[in-house]
Amino acid sequence: MPPRILAAGARVRSRASIERAGPTDLMQLAGDFPDSPMQVTAILVLGTGTAMDLTAVRDVIGRRIRAVPRLRQRLVRAPFGGGRPVWVDDSDFDIGDHVHAVGCPAPGDEAALLGVAADIMARRLPRNRPLWSATLVTLLSDGRAALVVTLHHVLADGIGGLAVLAHLVDGAPTMPDTAFPRPAPGRRALFLDASGARLRALGHLPARARRLRSAFAELAGGGIPGPPKSSLNRPIGAHRSLAVARVDLARVQRLAHAHGATVNDVVLTAVTGALHAVLRCRGEDVDRFVISVPVAGRRAAIVGHLGNEVGVMTVPVTVAGDPHQRLAAIARTARSRRPADPGLSAALLGPVFRALAWFGIFRWFVDRQHLVTTMVTNLHGPDVRLSFLTAPITEVIPVSPITGNVTVGFAVLSYAGTLAVTVIADPGRCPDLPVLLARLQSGLDLLTTARTPGPASQATDHT
Repeated sequence: MPPRILAAGARVRSRASIERAGPTDLMQLAGDFPDSPMQVTAILVLGTGTAMDLTAVRDVIGRRIRAVPRLRQRLVRAPFGGGRPVWVDDSDFDIGDHVHAVGCPAPGDEAALLGVAADIMARRLPRNRPLWSATLVTLLSDGRAALVVTLHHVLADGIGGLAVLAHLVDGAPTMPDTAFPRPAPGRRALFLDASGARLRALGHLPARARRLRSAFAELAGGGIPGPPKSSLNRPIGAHRSLAVARVDLARVQRLAHAHGATVNDVVLTAVTGALHAVLRCRGEDVDRFVISVPVAGRRAAIVGHLGNEVGVMTVPVTVAGDPHQRLAAIARTARSRRPADPGLSAALLGPVFRALAWFGIFRWFVDRQHLVTTMVTNLHGPDVRLSFLTAPITEVIPVSPITGNVTVGFAVLSYAGTLAVTVIADPGRCPDLPVLLARLQSGLDLLTTARTPGPASQATDHT
Protein backbone atom coordinates (compact mmCIF):
# COMPACT_ATOMS: atom_id res chain seq x y z
CA MET A 1 0.00 0.00 0.00
CA PRO A 2 1.14 3.59 -0.54
CA PRO A 3 2.62 5.26 2.56
CA ARG A 4 0.28 7.35 4.67
CA ILE A 5 0.43 11.09 4.13
CA LEU A 6 2.13 13.01 6.95
CA ALA A 7 0.87 16.46 6.14
CA ALA A 8 -1.05 17.52 9.22
CA GLY A 9 0.87 20.78 9.42
CA ALA A 10 1.39 21.40 5.71
CA ARG A 11 0.05 24.48 3.99
CA VAL A 12 -3.40 23.89 2.49
CA ARG A 13 -3.55 23.94 -1.28
CA SER A 14 -6.72 24.58 -3.24
CA ARG A 15 -8.93 21.56 -3.75
CA ALA A 16 -8.49 21.88 -7.51
CA SER A 17 -4.78 21.10 -7.12
CA ILE A 18 -5.33 17.80 -5.29
CA GLU A 19 -4.44 14.94 -7.63
CA ARG A 20 -5.78 11.56 -6.65
CA ALA A 21 -5.41 8.03 -7.90
CA GLY A 22 -8.49 7.19 -9.94
CA PRO A 23 -10.75 4.15 -9.45
CA THR A 24 -8.97 2.25 -12.25
CA ASP A 25 -5.59 3.15 -10.73
CA LEU A 26 -6.70 1.49 -7.51
CA MET A 27 -7.45 -1.67 -9.49
CA GLN A 28 -3.80 -1.72 -10.58
CA LEU A 29 -2.70 -1.39 -6.96
CA ALA A 30 -4.97 -4.25 -5.92
CA GLY A 31 -3.27 -6.55 -8.44
CA ASP A 32 0.26 -5.56 -7.40
CA PHE A 33 2.22 -8.27 -5.56
CA PRO A 34 5.84 -8.17 -4.33
CA ASP A 35 6.84 -11.09 -6.57
CA SER A 36 4.65 -10.01 -9.50
CA PRO A 37 4.57 -6.20 -9.64
CA MET A 38 2.23 -4.36 -12.00
CA GLN A 39 5.01 -2.69 -13.95
CA VAL A 40 5.28 -1.97 -17.68
CA THR A 41 8.55 -1.64 -19.53
CA ALA A 42 9.78 -0.25 -22.85
CA ILE A 43 13.21 -1.22 -24.20
CA LEU A 44 14.61 1.54 -26.41
CA VAL A 45 17.38 0.02 -28.53
CA LEU A 46 19.94 2.62 -29.61
CA GLY A 47 21.83 2.35 -32.88
CA THR A 48 25.29 1.07 -33.74
CA GLY A 49 28.20 3.19 -32.57
CA THR A 50 26.21 4.67 -29.67
CA ALA A 51 28.40 6.00 -26.86
CA MET A 52 26.37 6.75 -23.74
CA ASP A 53 27.52 8.23 -20.46
CA LEU A 54 25.43 7.75 -17.31
CA THR A 55 26.03 11.33 -16.17
CA ALA A 56 24.76 12.71 -19.48
CA VAL A 57 21.74 10.39 -19.44
CA ARG A 58 20.84 11.45 -15.91
CA ASP A 59 21.23 15.10 -16.82
CA VAL A 60 19.01 14.99 -19.91
CA ILE A 61 16.31 12.84 -18.30
CA GLY A 62 16.38 15.04 -15.18
CA ARG A 63 15.68 18.09 -17.33
CA ARG A 64 13.04 16.48 -19.53
CA ILE A 65 10.94 15.02 -16.73
CA ARG A 66 10.16 18.54 -15.52
CA ALA A 67 7.45 18.45 -18.20
CA VAL A 68 6.02 15.25 -16.65
CA PRO A 69 4.98 16.14 -13.08
CA ARG A 70 4.01 12.56 -12.18
CA LEU A 71 7.64 11.41 -12.52
CA ARG A 72 8.57 13.49 -9.47
CA GLN A 73 5.54 12.60 -7.37
CA ARG A 74 4.90 9.90 -4.77
CA LEU A 75 1.57 8.19 -4.21
CA VAL A 76 0.59 8.53 -0.56
CA ARG A 77 -2.38 7.25 1.37
CA ALA A 78 -4.75 9.88 2.76
CA PRO A 79 -5.79 9.81 6.44
CA PHE A 80 -9.11 8.24 7.40
CA GLY A 81 -11.95 10.10 5.69
CA GLY A 82 -9.56 11.86 3.33
CA GLY A 83 -10.49 9.87 0.22
CA ARG A 84 -8.37 8.00 -2.30
CA PRO A 85 -4.54 8.09 -2.31
CA VAL A 86 -2.98 11.38 -3.40
CA TRP A 87 -0.07 12.25 -5.70
CA VAL A 88 2.30 14.68 -3.95
CA ASP A 89 5.60 16.20 -5.05
CA ASP A 90 8.63 14.34 -3.68
CA SER A 91 10.72 17.03 -1.97
CA ASP A 92 13.59 14.51 -1.65
CA PHE A 93 13.58 13.62 -5.33
CA ASP A 94 17.01 12.58 -6.65
CA ILE A 95 17.48 11.59 -10.28
CA GLY A 96 20.24 9.24 -9.16
CA ASP A 97 17.64 7.07 -7.42
CA HIS A 98 15.87 6.47 -10.72
CA VAL A 99 18.43 6.40 -13.53
CA HIS A 100 21.07 3.67 -13.42
CA ALA A 101 23.49 1.85 -15.72
CA VAL A 102 24.38 -1.80 -16.16
CA GLY A 103 26.61 -3.69 -18.55
CA CYS A 104 24.99 -6.36 -20.71
CA PRO A 105 26.49 -9.86 -20.29
CA ALA A 106 28.35 -11.34 -23.23
CA PRO A 107 27.70 -11.77 -26.07
CA GLY A 108 25.55 -8.63 -25.82
CA ASP A 109 22.96 -9.89 -28.29
CA GLU A 110 19.18 -9.58 -28.14
CA ALA A 111 18.77 -12.60 -25.86
CA ALA A 112 21.22 -11.08 -23.37
CA LEU A 113 19.49 -7.69 -23.50
CA LEU A 114 16.08 -9.28 -22.97
CA GLY A 115 17.49 -11.14 -19.97
CA VAL A 116 18.66 -7.86 -18.44
CA ALA A 117 15.27 -6.25 -19.13
CA ALA A 118 13.42 -9.22 -17.61
CA ASP A 119 15.42 -8.84 -14.39
CA ILE A 120 14.73 -5.09 -14.28
CA MET A 121 10.98 -5.38 -14.86
CA ALA A 122 10.64 -8.08 -12.18
CA ARG A 123 12.37 -5.87 -9.59
CA ARG A 124 9.74 -4.07 -7.56
CA LEU A 125 9.98 -0.27 -7.64
CA PRO A 126 10.33 1.28 -4.14
CA ARG A 127 6.96 2.56 -2.95
CA ASN A 128 8.43 5.51 -1.04
CA ARG A 129 9.68 7.17 -4.25
CA PRO A 130 8.21 8.11 -7.64
CA LEU A 131 7.25 4.86 -9.37
CA TRP A 132 9.59 4.66 -12.32
CA SER A 133 13.15 3.84 -13.35
CA ALA A 134 15.40 4.13 -16.42
CA THR A 135 18.40 1.83 -16.89
CA LEU A 136 21.13 2.45 -19.44
CA VAL A 137 22.34 -0.91 -20.76
CA THR A 138 25.83 -0.76 -22.27
CA LEU A 139 28.18 -3.33 -23.83
CA LEU A 140 25.69 -4.51 -26.43
CA SER A 141 27.11 -6.04 -29.59
CA ASP A 142 28.07 -3.74 -32.49
CA GLY A 143 28.67 -0.88 -30.07
CA ARG A 144 24.98 -0.45 -29.35
CA ALA A 145 23.22 0.54 -26.11
CA ALA A 146 19.67 0.47 -24.80
CA LEU A 147 17.50 2.39 -22.37
CA VAL A 148 15.09 0.27 -20.34
CA VAL A 149 12.25 2.44 -18.99
CA THR A 150 9.94 0.95 -16.36
CA LEU A 151 6.74 2.55 -15.01
CA HIS A 152 4.37 1.23 -12.41
CA HIS A 153 0.96 0.68 -13.97
CA VAL A 154 -0.69 2.97 -11.39
CA LEU A 155 1.32 5.83 -12.85
CA ALA A 156 0.06 5.39 -16.40
CA ASP A 157 -1.71 2.98 -18.73
CA GLY A 158 -0.22 2.05 -22.11
CA ILE A 159 -1.31 5.22 -23.88
CA GLY A 160 -0.11 7.33 -20.97
CA GLY A 161 3.19 5.46 -21.03
CA LEU A 162 3.68 6.45 -24.67
CA ALA A 163 3.06 10.07 -23.69
CA VAL A 164 5.77 9.78 -21.02
CA LEU A 165 8.24 8.28 -23.49
CA ALA A 166 7.52 11.10 -25.94
CA HIS A 167 8.88 13.53 -23.33
CA LEU A 168 12.09 11.56 -22.74
CA VAL A 169 13.31 11.43 -26.35
CA ASP A 170 15.03 14.17 -28.35
CA GLY A 171 12.82 17.07 -29.37
CA ALA A 172 10.70 16.89 -26.23
CA PRO A 173 9.75 20.24 -24.66
CA THR A 174 11.50 21.29 -21.46
CA MET A 175 10.05 23.36 -18.65
CA PRO A 176 11.46 25.57 -15.89
CA ASP A 177 11.63 24.15 -12.38
CA THR A 178 10.05 27.06 -10.52
CA ALA A 179 6.99 25.33 -8.98
CA PHE A 180 8.72 22.24 -7.58
CA PRO A 181 8.12 20.99 -4.96
CA ARG A 182 4.60 22.08 -4.14
CA PRO A 183 3.48 21.55 -0.55
CA ALA A 184 1.36 18.48 0.17
CA PRO A 185 -2.33 19.05 0.97
CA GLY A 186 -3.30 19.10 4.63
CA ARG A 187 -5.92 16.96 6.36
CA ARG A 188 -8.65 19.60 6.16
CA ALA A 189 -8.15 20.12 2.42
CA LEU A 190 -8.21 16.38 1.80
CA PHE A 191 -11.36 15.89 3.85
CA LEU A 192 -13.20 18.77 2.11
CA ASP A 193 -12.13 17.53 -1.32
CA ALA A 194 -13.22 13.97 -0.55
CA SER A 195 -16.55 15.10 0.91
CA GLY A 196 -17.30 17.19 -2.16
CA ALA A 197 -16.47 14.26 -4.43
CA ARG A 198 -18.85 12.00 -2.50
CA LEU A 199 -21.68 14.52 -2.75
CA ARG A 200 -21.14 14.92 -6.49
CA ALA A 201 -21.12 11.15 -6.88
CA LEU A 202 -24.62 10.95 -5.40
CA GLY A 203 -25.90 13.24 -8.13
CA HIS A 204 -24.32 11.06 -10.79
CA LEU A 205 -25.90 7.78 -9.64
CA PRO A 206 -28.45 7.52 -12.51
CA ALA A 207 -25.77 8.08 -15.14
CA ARG A 208 -23.48 5.61 -13.40
CA ALA A 209 -26.19 2.97 -13.45
CA ARG A 210 -26.44 3.33 -17.22
CA ARG A 211 -22.65 3.14 -17.53
CA LEU A 212 -22.59 -0.04 -15.47
CA ARG A 213 -24.87 -1.72 -17.98
CA SER A 214 -22.47 -0.76 -20.77
CA ALA A 215 -19.56 -1.91 -18.63
CA PHE A 216 -21.10 -5.34 -18.15
CA ALA A 217 -21.68 -5.59 -21.89
CA GLU A 218 -18.00 -4.78 -22.53
CA LEU A 219 -16.76 -7.33 -20.03
CA ALA A 220 -19.25 -10.14 -20.54
CA GLY A 221 -20.55 -9.57 -24.05
CA GLY A 222 -23.56 -11.76 -23.42
CA GLY A 223 -21.51 -14.34 -21.52
CA ILE A 224 -19.04 -16.87 -22.84
CA PRO A 225 -17.75 -20.09 -21.30
CA GLY A 226 -14.32 -20.04 -19.75
CA PRO A 227 -11.42 -21.65 -21.59
CA PRO A 228 -10.65 -25.37 -21.23
CA LYS A 229 -8.13 -26.16 -18.52
CA SER A 230 -4.56 -26.34 -19.76
CA SER A 231 -0.96 -25.90 -18.64
CA LEU A 232 -1.19 -22.28 -19.83
CA ASN A 233 -3.08 -21.47 -16.61
CA ARG A 234 -1.01 -22.32 -13.56
CA PRO A 235 0.18 -20.07 -10.70
CA ILE A 236 3.37 -18.27 -11.71
CA GLY A 237 6.52 -17.26 -9.85
CA ALA A 238 8.66 -14.14 -9.77
CA HIS A 239 10.96 -14.73 -12.75
CA ARG A 240 10.28 -13.75 -16.37
CA SER A 241 11.62 -14.71 -19.80
CA LEU A 242 11.17 -12.55 -22.89
CA ALA A 243 11.23 -13.19 -26.63
CA VAL A 244 10.27 -10.99 -29.59
CA ALA A 245 8.62 -11.70 -32.94
CA ARG A 246 8.59 -9.01 -35.63
CA VAL A 247 6.61 -8.38 -38.78
CA ASP A 248 6.30 -5.56 -41.30
CA LEU A 249 3.44 -3.30 -40.18
CA ALA A 250 2.32 -2.42 -43.72
CA ARG A 251 1.87 -6.11 -44.54
CA VAL A 252 -0.23 -6.60 -41.41
CA GLN A 253 -2.37 -3.60 -42.28
CA ARG A 254 -2.96 -4.84 -45.83
CA LEU A 255 -3.97 -8.25 -44.51
CA ALA A 256 -6.29 -6.69 -41.94
CA HIS A 257 -7.97 -4.49 -44.56
CA ALA A 258 -8.53 -7.46 -46.84
CA HIS A 259 -10.51 -9.20 -44.09
CA GLY A 260 -12.28 -6.19 -42.57
CA ALA A 261 -10.11 -6.80 -39.51
CA THR A 262 -7.72 -4.84 -37.31
CA VAL A 263 -4.02 -5.19 -36.63
CA ASN A 264 -4.90 -6.70 -33.28
CA ASP A 265 -7.11 -9.33 -34.95
CA VAL A 266 -4.11 -10.45 -36.99
CA VAL A 267 -2.02 -10.74 -33.82
CA LEU A 268 -4.78 -12.72 -32.06
CA THR A 269 -4.87 -15.11 -35.02
CA ALA A 270 -1.13 -15.75 -34.85
CA VAL A 271 -1.20 -16.06 -31.04
CA THR A 272 -4.03 -18.60 -31.21
CA GLY A 273 -2.13 -20.78 -33.65
CA ALA A 274 1.10 -20.56 -31.63
CA LEU A 275 -0.59 -21.49 -28.34
CA HIS A 276 -2.39 -24.41 -29.96
CA ALA A 277 0.88 -25.69 -31.46
CA VAL A 278 2.76 -25.45 -28.16
CA LEU A 279 0.03 -27.29 -26.28
CA ARG A 280 0.07 -30.02 -28.92
CA CYS A 281 3.82 -30.37 -28.31
CA ARG A 282 3.02 -30.71 -24.60
CA GLY A 283 0.54 -33.47 -25.36
CA GLU A 284 -2.57 -31.33 -24.78
CA ASP A 285 -5.33 -31.03 -27.34
CA VAL A 286 -6.93 -27.63 -26.68
CA ASP A 287 -8.64 -25.89 -29.57
CA ARG A 288 -10.35 -22.99 -27.80
CA PHE A 289 -8.95 -20.03 -25.86
CA VAL A 290 -10.26 -16.85 -24.23
CA ILE A 291 -7.98 -13.83 -24.65
CA SER A 292 -8.13 -10.73 -22.47
CA VAL A 293 -7.65 -7.55 -24.51
CA PRO A 294 -7.31 -4.17 -22.77
CA VAL A 295 -9.64 -1.54 -24.24
CA ALA A 296 -8.48 2.06 -23.99
CA GLY A 297 -10.97 4.66 -22.83
CA ARG A 298 -9.08 7.41 -24.70
CA ARG A 299 -7.27 7.79 -27.99
CA ALA A 300 -4.42 9.90 -26.62
CA ALA A 301 -3.00 11.08 -23.32
CA ILE A 302 -1.20 14.16 -22.06
CA VAL A 303 1.45 14.06 -19.35
CA GLY A 304 -0.64 16.34 -17.16
CA HIS A 305 -3.39 13.71 -17.06
CA LEU A 306 -1.94 10.21 -16.80
CA GLY A 307 -3.37 7.40 -14.69
CA ASN A 308 -5.48 4.60 -16.15
CA GLU A 309 -8.49 4.82 -18.43
CA VAL A 310 -8.77 1.27 -19.68
CA GLY A 311 -11.21 -1.60 -19.51
CA VAL A 312 -11.08 -5.25 -20.54
CA MET A 313 -12.66 -7.05 -23.47
CA THR A 314 -12.62 -10.86 -23.55
CA VAL A 315 -12.38 -12.46 -26.98
CA PRO A 316 -13.15 -16.18 -27.44
CA VAL A 317 -11.07 -17.75 -30.23
CA THR A 318 -10.77 -21.20 -31.80
CA VAL A 319 -8.27 -22.89 -34.09
CA ALA A 320 -10.92 -24.02 -36.58
CA GLY A 321 -10.12 -23.52 -40.27
CA ASP A 322 -6.97 -22.31 -41.99
CA PRO A 323 -5.22 -19.13 -40.72
CA HIS A 324 -7.16 -16.78 -43.00
CA GLN A 325 -10.50 -18.35 -42.10
CA ARG A 326 -9.51 -18.05 -38.45
CA LEU A 327 -8.64 -14.39 -38.95
CA ALA A 328 -12.03 -13.69 -40.52
CA ALA A 329 -13.79 -15.44 -37.63
CA ILE A 330 -11.75 -13.61 -34.98
CA ALA A 331 -12.45 -10.29 -36.72
CA ARG A 332 -16.19 -10.95 -36.64
CA THR A 333 -16.07 -11.94 -32.96
CA ALA A 334 -13.94 -8.98 -31.90
CA ARG A 335 -16.10 -6.56 -33.90
CA SER A 336 -19.25 -7.84 -32.21
CA ARG A 337 -17.70 -7.47 -28.77
CA ARG A 338 -15.96 -4.13 -29.25
CA PRO A 339 -17.78 -1.60 -27.02
CA ALA A 340 -19.21 1.66 -28.31
CA ASP A 341 -17.90 3.45 -25.19
CA PRO A 342 -14.65 1.61 -24.39
CA GLY A 343 -13.01 1.36 -21.01
CA LEU A 344 -16.15 1.18 -18.86
CA SER A 345 -15.58 -2.37 -17.59
CA ALA A 346 -13.16 -1.00 -15.00
CA ALA A 347 -16.24 0.33 -13.18
CA LEU A 348 -17.17 -3.31 -12.55
CA LEU A 349 -13.75 -4.84 -12.09
CA GLY A 350 -12.31 -2.12 -9.85
CA PRO A 351 -14.63 -2.51 -6.84
CA VAL A 352 -14.51 -6.31 -7.09
CA PHE A 353 -10.71 -6.39 -7.21
CA ARG A 354 -10.39 -3.91 -4.35
CA ALA A 355 -12.85 -5.89 -2.22
CA LEU A 356 -10.92 -9.10 -2.84
CA ALA A 357 -7.69 -7.32 -1.92
CA TRP A 358 -9.25 -5.86 1.23
CA PHE A 359 -10.29 -9.35 2.38
CA GLY A 360 -6.82 -10.66 1.54
CA ILE A 361 -8.00 -13.17 -1.07
CA PHE A 362 -7.20 -11.42 -4.35
CA ARG A 363 -4.00 -13.43 -4.85
CA TRP A 364 -5.95 -16.63 -4.18
CA PHE A 365 -8.53 -15.58 -6.76
CA VAL A 366 -6.13 -14.69 -9.59
CA ASP A 367 -4.06 -17.82 -8.99
CA ARG A 368 -7.19 -19.92 -9.62
CA GLN A 369 -9.16 -17.91 -12.20
CA HIS A 370 -10.65 -19.79 -15.16
CA LEU A 371 -11.87 -16.77 -17.12
CA VAL A 372 -9.02 -16.11 -19.57
CA THR A 373 -6.14 -18.03 -21.10
CA THR A 374 -3.79 -15.17 -21.84
CA MET A 375 -3.57 -11.41 -22.35
CA VAL A 376 -2.68 -9.44 -25.50
CA THR A 377 -1.93 -5.72 -25.10
CA ASN A 378 -1.58 -3.68 -28.30
CA LEU A 379 -0.44 -0.07 -28.74
CA HIS A 380 0.11 2.07 -31.82
CA GLY A 381 3.52 3.64 -31.29
CA PRO A 382 5.37 6.37 -33.20
CA ASP A 383 5.31 6.05 -36.99
CA VAL A 384 8.71 7.69 -37.44
CA ARG A 385 12.09 6.84 -35.96
CA LEU A 386 13.06 8.82 -32.85
CA SER A 387 16.39 9.50 -31.17
CA PHE A 388 17.84 9.83 -27.68
CA LEU A 389 20.91 11.98 -27.06
CA THR A 390 21.18 12.10 -30.88
CA ALA A 391 21.47 8.30 -31.08
CA PRO A 392 18.79 6.74 -33.30
CA ILE A 393 16.23 4.57 -31.51
CA THR A 394 16.24 1.61 -33.88
CA GLU A 395 13.37 -0.19 -32.17
CA VAL A 396 11.10 -0.09 -29.16
CA ILE A 397 10.31 -3.42 -27.49
CA PRO A 398 7.21 -3.43 -25.23
CA VAL A 399 6.93 -5.56 -22.09
CA SER A 400 3.72 -5.89 -20.06
CA PRO A 401 3.13 -7.72 -16.76
CA ILE A 402 1.64 -11.16 -16.31
CA THR A 403 0.11 -12.21 -13.03
CA GLY A 404 -1.96 -14.85 -11.28
CA ASN A 405 -2.08 -18.08 -13.25
CA VAL A 406 -1.48 -16.58 -16.70
CA THR A 407 1.85 -18.19 -17.59
CA VAL A 408 2.37 -16.34 -20.86
CA GLY A 409 1.23 -12.97 -22.20
CA PHE A 410 1.85 -10.80 -25.25
CA ALA A 411 2.71 -7.10 -25.60
CA VAL A 412 2.40 -5.56 -29.08
CA LEU A 413 3.75 -2.21 -30.28
CA SER A 414 4.22 -0.67 -33.70
CA TYR A 415 7.22 1.57 -34.23
CA ALA A 416 8.60 3.10 -37.43
CA GLY A 417 6.94 0.55 -39.71
CA THR A 418 7.62 -2.61 -37.66
CA LEU A 419 5.20 -4.46 -35.42
CA ALA A 420 6.95 -6.05 -32.43
CA VAL A 421 5.20 -8.80 -30.46
CA THR A 422 6.91 -9.53 -27.15
CA VAL A 423 6.18 -12.83 -25.44
CA ILE A 424 6.37 -12.57 -21.64
CA ALA A 425 6.51 -15.90 -19.83
CA ASP A 426 7.27 -17.55 -16.51
CA PRO A 427 10.33 -19.67 -17.39
CA GLY A 428 9.34 -22.33 -14.90
CA ARG A 429 5.89 -22.71 -16.42
CA CYS A 430 6.91 -22.10 -20.04
CA PRO A 431 10.32 -23.75 -20.58
CA ASP A 432 9.42 -24.16 -24.27
CA LEU A 433 9.41 -20.41 -24.96
CA PRO A 434 11.69 -20.85 -28.03
CA VAL A 435 9.08 -23.18 -29.53
CA LEU A 436 6.29 -20.68 -28.82
CA LEU A 437 8.31 -17.85 -30.37
CA ALA A 438 9.09 -19.89 -33.49
CA ARG A 439 5.42 -20.80 -33.94
CA LEU A 440 4.36 -17.20 -33.41
CA GLN A 441 6.89 -15.85 -35.90
CA SER A 442 6.01 -18.46 -38.52
CA GLY A 443 2.32 -17.72 -38.01
CA LEU A 444 2.82 -13.99 -38.56
CA ASP A 445 5.00 -14.64 -41.61
CA LEU A 446 2.52 -17.10 -43.12
CA LEU A 447 -0.41 -14.77 -42.62
CA THR A 448 1.28 -11.69 -44.06
CA THR A 449 3.09 -13.26 -47.02
CA ALA A 450 0.38 -15.61 -48.30
CA ARG A 451 -1.98 -14.30 -50.93
CA THR A 452 -5.19 -13.08 -49.32
CA PRO A 453 -8.44 -13.40 -51.27
CA GLY A 454 -11.07 -10.70 -51.55
CA PRO A 455 -10.95 -6.91 -51.82
CA ALA A 456 -10.47 -4.59 -48.88
CA SER A 457 -13.88 -4.39 -47.27
CA GLN A 458 -13.42 -1.50 -44.87
CA ALA A 459 -10.85 0.68 -43.21
CA THR A 460 -9.64 -0.58 -39.84
CA ASP A 461 -7.71 0.89 -36.96
CA HIS A 462 -4.71 -0.49 -35.07
CA THR A 463 -6.61 -2.39 -32.42
